[in-house]
Amino acid sequence: MTLESRYRRVLLKISGEALTGDQQFGFDWNTVRRIAADVHEVHKMGVQVCLVIGGGNIFRGAAAAREGMERAGADYIGMLATVVNALAMQHALENIGVETRVMSAIPMQNVCEPYIRRRGLRHLERERVVIFAAGTGNPYFTTDTAAALRAAEMECDCLLKGTHTVDGVYSADPRIDRDAERFDRLSYLEVLAKDLRVMDAAAITLARDSNIPIVVFSIKEPGSFARVLAGKDRSTIVAGDSGPGIITGKQKRVRS
Repeated sequence: MTLESRYRRVLLKISGEALTGDQQFGFDWNTVRRIAADVHEVHKMGVQVCLVIGGGNIFRGAAAAREGMERAGADYIGMLATVVNALAMQHALENIGVETRVMSAIPMQNVCEPYIRRRGLRHLERERVVIFAAGTGNPYFTTDTAAALRAAEMECDCLLKGTHTVDGVYSADPRIDRDAERFDRLSYLEVLAKDLRVMDAAAITLARDSNIPIVVFSIKEPGSFARVLAGKDRSTIVAGDSGPGIITGKQKRVRS
């Protein structure tokens, strides 16, 4: 069955932990290759794809700060971990023929390109997958916020959060609370008011201000990325209150 995406340009945010598979740390290469294959499938659908990958499989700045490490320094280490993950994903994508660029908010020209907005847009227009690394380049900001920021800067039609634990947004952790309520659709304000921890508050606010819908889904099953874009898989939509559908005025926007 041929799938058709309801969006033309999207940003996929995944956690570093999503790359670990059943391991506790680092990479499970089968998982990395499987996610790369999912991105390739979406790319073949004609969708322009960019990614932000967290660094929690290598280092978590917030956790280190709780152990007494100076927060800004800990966050910079976490940013470097995201560059490692981005380079690993680039390797997996290019091994299956997907032209890919890594752009880092912290300049390191020997291993990847510095982030320049207009250059990122040009890469997408040339049908390259772009991986944004090193967060926003600033401490105290999460990769969720970086994902929302890059989605806005790249004029994305949708921000997808691929989780490795749940298939949408719940009122509580369904692995712990069997009575947790699953939501099919929420507004940005409901997410903030209910403190649902879909993404951090800065990311939700930025997505709201940019009118970019957030789609939360499970990326554990092969092909789920493409199915969600086609509306064929379970997910939770976080969007405004101005209409019943998940498609905003940005749907399949024609770009010059």
